Amino acid sequence: MHLRKTKIVATLGPSTSSQEMLARMIEAGVDVIRFNFSHGSAQQYIEAAKLIREISKARQCSVGILCDLQGPKIRIGQFEHGSIQLDKGDQFILDAKCQIGNQTRVGLDYKSLPKEVGQGVLLLLDDGRITMRVDQVKAAEIYCTVMTGGLLSNNKGINKQGGGLAAESLTDKDREDIKTAVAIGADFLAISFPRSAADIHLARQLLIKAGGHAHIVAKIERAEAIEMLEEIIEASDVVMVARGDLGVEVGDALVPSLQKRIIKLARAKNKVTITATQMLESMINSAIPTRAEVSDVANAVLDGTDAVMLSAETASGQYPLEAIAAMDRVCVEAENEQALQMRPTVDTRRFTKVDESIAMAVSYVAEHLPIKAVVGLPQSGASVLWLSRSNMTAPIYALSPVSETRRRLKLYRGVYTFPLDSKSMNSREASEIAEATLVKRGILSQGDLILMMTCEHFGKAGNTNTLKVMVVGQK
Repeated sequence: MHLRKTKIVATLGPSTSSQEMLARMIEAGVDVIRFNFSHGSAQQYIEAAKLIREISKARQCSVGILCDLQGPKIRIGQFEHGSIQLDKGDQFILDAKCQIGNQTRVGLDYKSLPKEVGQGVLLLLDDGRITMRVDQVKAAEIYCTVMTGGLLSNNKGINKQGGGLAAESLTDKDREDIKTAVAIGADFLAISFPRSAADIHLARQLLIKAGGHAHIVAKIERAEAIEMLEEIIEASDVVMVARGDLGVEVGDALVPSLQKRIIKLARAKNKVTITATQMLESMINSAIPTRAEVSDVANAVLDGTDAVMLSAETASGQYPLEAIAAMDRVCVEAENEQALQMRPTVDTRRFTKVDESIAMAVSYVAEHLPIKAVVGLPQSGASVLWLSRSNMTAPIYALSPVSETRRRLKLYRGVYTFPLDSKSMNSREASEIAEATLVKRGILSQGDLILMMTCEHFGKAGNTNTLKVMVVGQK
């Protein structure tokens, strides 16, 4: 049982797609596995999802699946020989009509780019490793001067400094991939490059129309998204601080403060957060992280993020299990420090929902009594979400008969999930079985003081209306 509060999201890829590696990742403590729909086929991910469900069932644990849509990644085309070397001062043309690139020009997947840039605009290629200043635009051709050179290879991405490109957030490919996510039974659906709440609302409509119920993840990675940050967070269930493209568009120096701002605002609105991109980048090729990476992960934990994410580290890296282990130990140490610095937060807002008020009452009681654990019996998980926003030191155990709820709760900070067989059960019986389950697993002992959140009408979502202070083993 991993008592790490911060959750780990790991990306599936060639390094981790086998049944053995999936099992070892789950055993190492991965909470959610990410499918990057920029790579791979629908059938590959359908088969991988089946494997994950089978492994989770065999180990009697819950593992969430996050399907990450590619979005309008604006890319160059391909070169005749795969790549070219550009030097500072070189003249280069981005040509929407070019079929195959050479030393002087390359094609564009995004054909509208010449209409959206003008003289003096700075274009950043390959996550900002290569920069070009636009000198002039002639029809389908963008004439540029290389400001920062380097190796430029096939299909690298393009960003406009400061943002402002008009590409729609949901491409035709994304719309088809949403159907794949539904077929997989995805627990989370990540929307890439949203510009406003309208993009999130559209994605949710398409998801529901396809028969899906996944929670929507808004990836904050456009400069425009910062201007509309509050409305995007309101429209979504989960917010990802996608620091790669965001850093390219707004400048790397702004990323740390934006990370803190996004996490703080999301938590205030009872939303879940994921911090992503280059967290342990060196571990793609190294068995140990750099000290700077360790500090980066720890700071995200101290900021209050619910989850930290591994991308290429587990998808294509040489040391995926070592990266997971490093993430685990850094999170635990940062949480230990945070526990020394912070007192639980008692929310002073007025609540209109009973289950939300119960969750906030738990936070208050846990601050004044030596509570060993908080135990919830959620159907939808709403009350557990509110509770996870507080800074309680007591762990939250959610025992639910609903497998989809258990998988979604895997992303909530400080929440640990277990199955609960609820057939022909009332609230009292469910509480007794939950207590016995935690005792059997060695989590609780006789005489422990716990808080139990229940409802009179057990089995109905959103009806948590009872808080009990209980001593384990006493009827």
